[in-house]
Amino acid sequence: MKISADEIASVIQQEITNFESEIDVREVGTVLEVGDGIARVHGLTNVAAGEMVEFPGGIIGLAFNLEENSVGIIILGDYLKINEGDQVKSLGTLLSVPVGDAVVGRVVDPLGNPLDGKGPVNSDSTRPVEIIAAGVAERKPVTESMPTGIKAVDAMTPVGRGQRELIIGDRKTGKTAIGIDAIINQKGTGVKCFYIAVGQKDSSVAGVIKELEESGAMDYTTVIVSGASSPAPMQYIAPYAGTAMAEHFMYAGGHCLVVYDDLSKQAVAYRELSLLMRRPPGREAYPGDVFYCHSRLLERSVKLSDELGGGSITSLPIIETQEGEVSAYIPTNVISITDGQIYLQPDLFFSGVRPAMNAGISVSRVGGNAQVAAMKNVAGGLRLQLAAFRALEAFAQLGTDLDAATQADLDRGYRMVELLKQPQYKPLHVCDQIMVIYAGTSGKLDDVAVADVRRWEEEFLEFVHTKKQDVWDSLDENKDVSAVMKKADNEVTQMVVAAIDEFNQSFK
Repeated sequence: MKISADEIASVIQQEITNFESEIDVREVGTVLEVGDGIARVHGLTNVAAGEMVEFPGGIIGLAFNLEENSVGIIILGDYLKINEGDQVKSLGTLLSVPVGDAVVGRVVDPLGNPLDGKGPVNSDSTRPVEIIAAGVAERKPVTESMPTGIKAVDAMTPVGRGQRELIIGDRKTGKTAIGIDAIINQKGTGVKCFYIAVGQKDSSVAGVIKELEESGAMDYTTVIVSGASSPAPMQYIAPYAGTAMAEHFMYAGGHCLVVYDDLSKQAVAYRELSLLMRRPPGREAYPGDVFYCHSRLLERSVKLSDELGGGSITSLPIIETQEGEVSAYIPTNVISITDGQIYLQPDLFFSGVRPAMNAGISVSRVGGNAQVAAMKNVAGGLRLQLAAFRALEAFAQLGTDLDAATQADLDRGYRMVELLKQPQYKPLHVCDQIMVIYAGTSGKLDDVAVADVRRWEEEFLEFVHTKKQDVWDSLDENKDVSAVMKKADNEVTQMVVAAIDEFNQSFK
């Protein structure tokens, strides 16, 4: 095959015509040292804090420390493949993650890479991992209820859309179970859920994912995993990445629930990075800005104003305590950032009270503003009653003779404790909760043996859904009417009372 000189000339002429002189200017640095998930790099003089950099092999890093002669970079990948003397180039962009419908129902790492074997996450949209939280003028008060499906929580420490309710307690006291129940309970509500596992065992996370799949909750849930075997940089950015994914839906007017499991592990990862970067250690060797680390994360949970679409992010951060030490450094930090806490007590858990919520220490600083009106009416004084019952129970153990009124309070307290027990991963609709709690607080269970209270609840709810569905439907329609379950002459209240009385006549 022969090519003529004219053809060659025309190709050259075309190339000259289309030639555009572009100079790709990038800052390039050199790795001075690398190890334990961080690298020190010389030469990136114009790099910004939080900017992404690229190592050979496509490994991404994040500019973390800007020093006079070098830049400290946290490596978001396998740092063992990086060697001293390697070239590093700045990418000129902040760390971002894929967002949108493509991440819903997926299990991903903090960078948005799939971990579930279902193929790549095909998303056209990304959001920066770190943004400044919405200001005061962009927010509105928390007034919408977000039921968790857990009787003790919805009755005594209600959670509203846009709230941050801390779940705190020792290891193995059911903290994760409360977060997962809350996610399962959002089925059919349109709320997008995000479960962020930081520093957890892979087997534990696999169990959670299995439970979410079996309950149908993975259809609207994203799981972000940075397990115990993940490097500290990945554990540190995981909560921010999950929040960025949720913000996509919030700014589109949607509602999201984010469970951070747990922020104690994130604080430990941040401490590790800071100490490796030779930042000055403070109390318990944590860096001085560990409070800011958590506050700038949790301030992104918000109920937006109507002008911005009225979307919300509700967060349930989890903190692990050591030997119930609620006044330790990280627990007190996060308690002061959040809008209330659910404190799970080990001795209650081991005595069979599950969820093991301590009614005295647990609190919701939003309170009844974000509670269904009918629930507010039936459970208004329940938290104080239970706290008083615990004190009375301790007094009664001394063997002192009690008067009839005190004994009656004690007996009702035992029944209420039984009534608030709930199996794991079995959230209840708020109307079911209202009916059974009303039965307990109004004295309708005073003649039922304590051992039979759980059976009474189960059979009563079955009775309502099979024979009195019209009563349930009326309560569901009117549950936000302030008179329901408060005034005895209210029509819905009378229907509920009649249903309870009818069932009690047949209950053996």
